Amino acid sequence: MSYCKVIPAVARVKPAHLFGARLRSTAAASTQHKELKSDDAPLDPSCAVVEKPCEVDLISRKAHTERQRISIDFDNTQEAYKSKDTLELLRSLLVFKLCTFDFLVDKNKELMDLSKKVFGQRLFEKLMKMTFYGQFVAGEDQNTIKPLIEKNQAFGVGSVLDYSVEEDLTQEEAEKKEMDSCVSEAEKESHGMDHREKKYKAHRQFGDRRGGVISARTYFYADEAKCDHHMETFINCIKASGDSVDGFSAIKMTALGRPQFLLQFSEVLVKWRRFFNLLAAHQGKDGMAILEQKLELEQLTIDLLDWNSLINDTTKISNLLVVPNMESGHLEPLLSKFTDEEEKQMKRMLQRMDVLAKHAVENGVRLMVDAEQTYFQPAISRLTLEMQRIFNREKPNIFNTYQCYLREAYDNVSVDVELSRREGWYFGAKLVRGAYMCQERSRAAEIGYEDPINPDYEATNRMYHKCLEYILEEINHNRMANVMVASHNEDTVKFTLEKMNETSLSPTENKVYFGQLLGMCDQISFPLGQAGFPVYKYVPYGPVNEVIPYLSRRAQENRGFMKGSQRERSLLWKELKRRLFSGQLLYKPAY
Repeated sequence: MSYCKVIPAVARVKPAHLFGARLRSTAAASTQHKELKSDDAPLDPSCAVVEKPCEVDLISRKAHTERQRISIDFDNTQEAYKSKDTLELLRSLLVFKLCTFDFLVDKNKELMDLSKKVFGQRLFEKLMKMTFYGQFVAGEDQNTIKPLIEKNQAFGVGSVLDYSVEEDLTQEEAEKKEMDSCVSEAEKESHGMDHREKKYKAHRQFGDRRGGVISARTYFYADEAKCDHHMETFINCIKASGDSVDGFSAIKMTALGRPQFLLQFSEVLVKWRRFFNLLAAHQGKDGMAILEQKLELEQLTIDLLDWNSLINDTTKISNLLVVPNMESGHLEPLLSKFTDEEEKQMKRMLQRMDVLAKHAVENGVRLMVDAEQTYFQPAISRLTLEMQRIFNREKPNIFNTYQCYLREAYDNVSVDVELSRREGWYFGAKLVRGAYMCQERSRAAEIGYEDPINPDYEATNRMYHKCLEYILEEINHNRMANVMVASHNEDTVKFTLEKMNETSLSPTENKVYFGQLLGMCDQISFPLGQAGFPVYKYVPYGPVNEVIPYLSRRAQENRGFMKGSQRERSLLWKELKRRLFSGQLLYKPAY
């Protein structure tokens, strides 16, 4: 089967322009971009990522020769907790303390189910709202969350709305849904003879993607109607976010369609990347004249996708799912066939993404596409980039997420930044450390492919700062780049502030944003907001019973966080003592 006509739509680009090559020199490169090296200390077996605290200066504005230099004191509890009354401080202390008890955390789901039976539904909900639900969830619906959103906004902190309802599936149910949604009809008929890579195939033992994931929602495909429902939920979040200034809203691609397409498209992208890398290596030696002739490499363009043609009803999505044959130089289909229903499912996913992007632009909301597992992520990143190329022409409406615990994180960031500069659109990135470390390591080891994760926490820290410094340097040279520093790590926030001061980058330019989860690290969020930095809380909401899976993970995450640092609890105690001895124990925030 000949697919040579598809070549121009697949990628017309020199290898270095698209895949992995460092494309510009910066001051950041000369000072800090060194090869990552493995530390002797292994990762903690529990896989809990413990954020390390740091000491920083007072909230103050010091004179600078070019502009006022801003530094922030994350120890100033009066500023950090001025949005909280004393009962809220006591609740935080109680919840964080409970999160340090292994038995309570390990059995939290069973204990919540037991409490519901013992106390009854109404009393159970009141108990939850006084403790875990009240700490980490804003309310049950868009009306009940408004008071908290308005209060946070009054103290300089914006909101990223996150409807956190998840299906309460058993492991067996989750595995069945995953296998049904990730295996195509052609794969079922091939019985393993389709030459697919094992990393990009579904494996039942890892079908429950919730395993080892403590800080991200997980969606399992049920049917197209369910995906439409998820899209409507995201639209409601976008519209609600549009009521605030400079709003953000977050989406997950696995909520918008059958994940089979993400697996297959990821494999196609990775195989093309390898092909271009191989071609570039050989060109450096002998030019690879034969392959140049067969694949018309010099005619290839960056247009991997024509977004508008893909979302209409005439173009087959399966035309994208072709890979180069290293021996013949011809293009071959990834699979022998796709059913009509599979074609429709793939197209509907792209159409839902397009609808959400257009709603975000219309409502003045920036849309952040969350990162997911590495076997989905190449497709997610590439589709997000295609949306950026269309919707980020006038301002940064679409943000991609980069997981810095990945070994390839810097390559991904630098290539996308270079592409945005060449094509003249606004680059938008959210930097995270990552939520799937334990799961990714286990899957790579058991299935048998290279571990995609950095060797240890310190290597991930260096990668995060390396990516962040590269983007900040780009902002300094070209004000079309934008980044959200999504981190609870004070060292990382301090590092960002230092780099902003060095480059005279003002917080009022709204090029650098900060993000933390609701109920965590208020000593970072609120001082930043009151100092004029754009900072946001991820604000989960949903009915009590339906957000229990989310609350369960919050408990697990805080166990690792709180065992690694007593800092937040000590600051809460410090503020309680200050209020007690200053006669402000009945303090109520005024706004």
